[in-house]
Amino acid sequence: MNESQRQSLLSAIAISSGIAGFTNITPQQRADAFTNLEQFKSYPGRVAACVEMIGCDSLQFATANGNTADATVPGKLYALGVIQEFLKVGYNGLNDSDRGQLRVSIVTAARQLAMPSEADASIIKMDESKRILAMKIAVLLADLATREFPQRWQTFVTDLFAPVSSGGIWCEPGADAGANTIGVKICLECLKLITEDCTDSDFNAKISTVRRNDILLGFNEVTHQILPLLFELLSKQYGDLNNAKNTLTQMNQYLASSGRTTAQMSPEERAQYQIQLDKRDAAGAILADELGTIEKFCQSMPLDWMFKVENGVDFVAALLHLLQEDVAKIQVLSVACLQQLALRKLDPDQWFRVISSLPSALFEASQASAKRASERGIDPNCIEMLVEQLDYHRSLSKMGSMLVTCHLAHITADKDVSSGKGPKFEAVSRYLRLLSEMMSHQSGVICGEQINMWVGLLRDPAIVRTNVLSPHLSRVLNAYMTHVVKIRWDDVWDQNHPYSSLIEASWDDDDEYHEWLGNLRSKASQLFRAIGSTEPEIASTAIHLKVRTLLNAHSSGEPRDQLNPENNELTIHSTPCQEFEGVTQPLDNILHGIPSWALDNGSYDEKRTRIRNTIRPLLSELANLIVAWNPNDIWLKFRRTTLLEALKHYWKYDPATLPTGVDSLLMYLSVTDNPPKDRLSEDVVGLRKKSGVSLVAVAKKVPDLLVPWLSQLSERAKSLLSSGGMSPVNEMHLYEFLSCVATAVENPVDRSNFIADVLGSSIRILESPEIQNSITSVEGLLSFLGIAQAASNPASVTDPTFVKKVTKDFEMLFSSLNQLLSVGKRCHEAAKKRPNGGLPLQNLSATVDDTCNFPDEGPVGINELVINDPFVPLWPKILPTVLKVMDVTLRVWHPECQASLLQNNIQRYAVAISDDEAFLATKQDGSVKGVFGEGGTAGSIVSGTDRRDLNLAPRWSGWFNESRNTCFQLLGLICMQRVIFAPELSHLYPQFVAVVANQEHLRSMEHRHFNQYLKQFIEIMMLSCPAPLYQSHLTAILGPVFEHLQYRLQYSWSPVLGAGSLGIESTRPMGSDNCMAAANQLASVGVDQWLIAYYARGGLFVGDLDNVTGEAAVEKARVELTRTYADMLQSTLALKGAWALVLANKAREDLALKRNDPSKLMSGPINKLANGKDYLNADGSKRTLAQLHIDARRLVRIDKLCHFLLLENEQIAGSLVVTIIQCLEYPDAYTCRRCTRIVHRILESVAWLDKYTELLGYRLLSAAVKAIVTEPKWMVGTEWDMINVIRDVYDRLVLGQYLLPGGQGPGLQMSRDPANSMMFEQTKVADKPLMGGGILTATSDFPRLILMEIGMSQEEVVATEKSLSEKRSAKEQKDVFRDLLRVAADKTKQAEGLNRGDNGVLDRAGAEESLLHGKLRQPTVSALPEKLVTYSMMKKKEGSNSPDPADGPWHGNIFD
Repeated sequence: MNESQRQSLLSAIAISSGIAGFTNITPQQRADAFTNLEQFKSYPGRVAACVEMIGCDSLQFATANGNTADATVPGKLYALGVIQEFLKVGYNGLNDSDRGQLRVSIVTAARQLAMPSEADASIIKMDESKRILAMKIAVLLADLATREFPQRWQTFVTDLFAPVSSGGIWCEPGADAGANTIGVKICLECLKLITEDCTDSDFNAKISTVRRNDILLGFNEVTHQILPLLFELLSKQYGDLNNAKNTLTQMNQYLASSGRTTAQMSPEERAQYQIQLDKRDAAGAILADELGTIEKFCQSMPLDWMFKVENGVDFVAALLHLLQEDVAKIQVLSVACLQQLALRKLDPDQWFRVISSLPSALFEASQASAKRASERGIDPNCIEMLVEQLDYHRSLSKMGSMLVTCHLAHITADKDVSSGKGPKFEAVSRYLRLLSEMMSHQSGVICGEQINMWVGLLRDPAIVRTNVLSPHLSRVLNAYMTHVVKIRWDDVWDQNHPYSSLIEASWDDDDEYHEWLGNLRSKASQLFRAIGSTEPEIASTAIHLKVRTLLNAHSSGEPRDQLNPENNELTIHSTPCQEFEGVTQPLDNILHGIPSWALDNGSYDEKRTRIRNTIRPLLSELANLIVAWNPNDIWLKFRRTTLLEALKHYWKYDPATLPTGVDSLLMYLSVTDNPPKDRLSEDVVGLRKKSGVSLVAVAKKVPDLLVPWLSQLSERAKSLLSSGGMSPVNEMHLYEFLSCVATAVENPVDRSNFIADVLGSSIRILESPEIQNSITSVEGLLSFLGIAQAASNPASVTDPTFVKKVTKDFEMLFSSLNQLLSVGKRCHEAAKKRPNGGLPLQNLSATVDDTCNFPDEGPVGINELVINDPFVPLWPKILPTVLKVMDVTLRVWHPECQASLLQNNIQRYAVAISDDEAFLATKQDGSVKGVFGEGGTAGSIVSGTDRRDLNLAPRWSGWFNESRNTCFQLLGLICMQRVIFAPELSHLYPQFVAVVANQEHLRSMEHRHFNQYLKQFIEIMMLSCPAPLYQSHLTAILGPVFEHLQYRLQYSWSPVLGAGSLGIESTRPMGSDNCMAAANQLASVGVDQWLIAYYARGGLFVGDLDNVTGEAAVEKARVELTRTYADMLQSTLALKGAWALVLANKAREDLALKRNDPSKLMSGPINKLANGKDYLNADGSKRTLAQLHIDARRLVRIDKLCHFLLLENEQIAGSLVVTIIQCLEYPDAYTCRRCTRIVHRILESVAWLDKYTELLGYRLLSAAVKAIVTEPKWMVGTEWDMINVIRDVYDRLVLGQYLLPGGQGPGLQMSRDPANSMMFEQTKVADKPLMGGGILTATSDFPRLILMEIGMSQEEVVATEKSLSEKRSAKEQKDVFRDLLRVAADKTKQAEGLNRGDNGVLDRAGAEESLLHGKLRQPTVSALPEKLVTYSMMKKKEGSNSPDPADGPWHGNIFD
């Protein structure tokens, strides 16, 4: 590069960087400058030119007006950037000489920058431009080191860490911070970057593993040269920092003694004062930089680097000492270093050293802070100091808790700690005391950082058995009970809160605070419960004192702040209400956690008896205080309701106050406003709802204790119901409450009669002529809901009288159905909790029948079912009505009815989605507060109005959803209760099938309807049906359903996949603007064609919803339907849910039997604790005798249902398998991954059948291969699952190999048939898919044909099969398929050319995310060819080979 080119380059750099001296630059000049700089990056001699530039002392050039301009800093930065880019792409191509010359040039540039000049001698502050240049050089040096050190750059340490005078870039011994230490900054940054690159997992792809290991080994060899320098620098700069601070203190004292302030200093004094400030800041900056590097060492480098004490070098002691220093946030950075050590796996000695030293170090730090506050003339504990030190305190709390959480084993394994005596016990106890005292901090974030630690300690049974926690739990409990009380953020904004500034420093805004509070409360529930369980005396004393104090202070509503101006009552934001709200969670969880021995009447040892005698009076007084409290304000009544609900855990042992408490809750169901209003206020409605929920919760917890008062409760309930004015929700709660109590009645007849009596009014409403007439026909239903009237009288939908009448009529119908559903569910749940587990057997045998001959697995009469479930006798009465409601509701969606409604401007909203469904289709975050909040979707379907208004139009969609879903759930309930299979209902079964499997209903349902239909009915029916009844009860329903699902899913996804006659535009939602055209199409194209477009848009009518949200709703409906189908099949094929747990339990039992180790059955998952006494399920729940019997029956059903679905009915099996194959092609990774699991189960069940060969060997394999070869983006992450499907198909159909269930394990090769060498012997488990299934004995050519279609020759296919036969492990076989599919993918990609786009999920994944090309990706920095041989390695080898190392050969000591 000649001088002219050099001048031109420097000019372009100056223009683009905007340095001083260049004004009035035109846009064209700037564009030309950028162009020149970009062109230079491709100039062949750019590296040599850049090396020359960075070696120059200055870079000057002549401007257009003849002046000289300086571009040294931007020029060198640009040159270094060019070199850095070259390192990534061209460095490996350099020879040894060029690499050495480049390295020397960069080190020389660093030394040139670090060389102190005479002018720099008096400069303390570091020049900002030099600092930037230093950082860039550090990056380059780090890049070079990762490529060269240690094999090719053996002088790394001397080049960098020697003083400048000795040829390095490190500062001279004793040099002050500032301009003279810029070389130190380069070295520290370089070390930091190298450590990050070589240890952080985020950079693993950048540097090869071998290279990283070589670098780390090299660093280990030179630590004795680097670490002392770092420690010396730490000591020197800390001393300079303290000297400067002491001098400043003396200056301030001098000024104060003369009655002056810093503002009144003379110019000479001000200059001297500024010098000391600069010295302090410069030393603090160097310390901060060094701590940043040390933090990386603490995170990843060997622990000896920090913990080893040698020749006065002790980094841990230094870090603890630096906790005193607040300049440049040194104390926060020191805590960060200690936190990284805390996250490491410290050995016991290291860990005990840290926890023993921290309390004294923090005491000294506290004294230093108090001294600084005293010098400033302020209180050390004032808010100003707390705000300044918040970051330090928060990081300290987090580090302290992590130090314990990551090393719980050191506490449990140490004998001193376990015995409760000795120095180590004292150290742990003193450390925990420090942490618990730290929680008295006024900011809740300090507590929040420790909660995981305390929960972890309390959950560890070995720690709980010691005395190490007990002394601290009272402080911990009180701290969390204080901070779970919500802060009123208005007081913070108005600066009325005593800690407003501290709160504002702790959280950015109220949203962040409330998110934090939600997380804290969630975790605190575990803490309160654990403390109640482990230390019931401490917990009971604390909660008793807390509640009594609150009642003494606020029971009458004082202070009466934040009042409602309408009635002068307290609001939710009033102080008493917030205080009581905060105590509810601790009370509920503590009472829940208290063990039974602390309250019951059992006989226990002296210690437990003493504790029980202390707890009982406290909790008795607590219960009496709450029950006797009778507040007047609505919100205080609400808070009392929550406290009464919490007492349910105590009432289980002492029901003395139970009747009074329940009576109070019943009384609150009829509470009204004061003064009374025409319409109940939201506060009263909320109180009523909460009272109902609390009643149900109490009844579920202690139903047996309420049985003696059942008649009185029934009379009270009838009185409330007859009084009128109760909302449907409250009526439902009352019914649930009574049904829960009734399930505890011992006599089945009395139980059943009571339930019938409770639900008598609901059944009578459903049987009333008005309801029956409304559900007889579509016209009747539309009239009943006010839809028909809207056609002739549009104003009727907003007429208040008419709206109220229609709403009341619908509530009457829906409430009756919902009450039946709610009570039925409660009864069924109670039946499952009975000793027989809900099985229609009086007594269960101690062992399970090995013959699997279960008399109850078949049609069981209602008289037998009623023994467990008192609800079942009601079904003959209510089923016909439920079927009518469901039938007439689904008929509204028949095409001809839809078309009629869509043509009317008001009636069309009856078939629209609701505002709530539109909200669920949007991307939700914490900023949107629900449907009716700001940013919600209320009023988006029927523009300008929502269901809260007196308008029928926005209510219809919700009403239809409620009635439809309630019917689906009732049908699921009748299946769960097995009543539908009872002989007494056999005469109704044809009617049942005619409704639930009606082809017109199936075709007309929207996707969202079909989702509920599958989840709430079809799946439950398949899981609940006894195995002998599959043919008689499932065939007529599942055949049409699976056949229709194939049709529906195909036409839902075909526009997305670009198949079929409809384009992607057909997936646009139907709204108010185009619904008329869609309705008119029905007559012109016919029903079948109309339904194809109907499925493409998910069947949705979105009303006035915006296009973006509407399209999101359509996409959500399509994807959810596919996922629901996959999840349903997973459940019924025992791949998830309760049936999968049965198989997991069986596997555990087989393992325990094989190893003769019953303890395997007493352990749960690693995240759940076990007591070692009870038998557990695989999920950690307790395993009962009833469950053993239930699981035995489920095991039979698992086998039989799989056989039924795939082998007994061609309509069901064909549709099911074809649909699953199609699902593998749909662009949804969730569905695809789950369908691969289903495919394995299908292969295990039917691969051995010839009639499935074409379907599995060609269609299935073709879909799987296509999904891999085309590499669509949506497949990223699921490729291995799909390759395993390919492997399973090929092994079973071609190679005569079968796999373990789920496509796991190696290929198990079957022998050739001795009678026919062209065939394989069949497996012994062909008819047992849960044990691996069978193979196709006669090899199929269909899979081979697929391989040839993707470009493989016959010889390659033969070679592949040979490789698969020799390498049968799962990994090896999958790697074989990946390699051959990669070749096919590359050919396909070349054939596609540029025809595919770059953005959609159907486009090809890039090489960086493709599984097929994963092995082709190479790290940026590869391993060096030179083998690393260090001094330590040779010494170790020499010591092992020779008794006398001195006699061995010379080995070279490159790091000595």
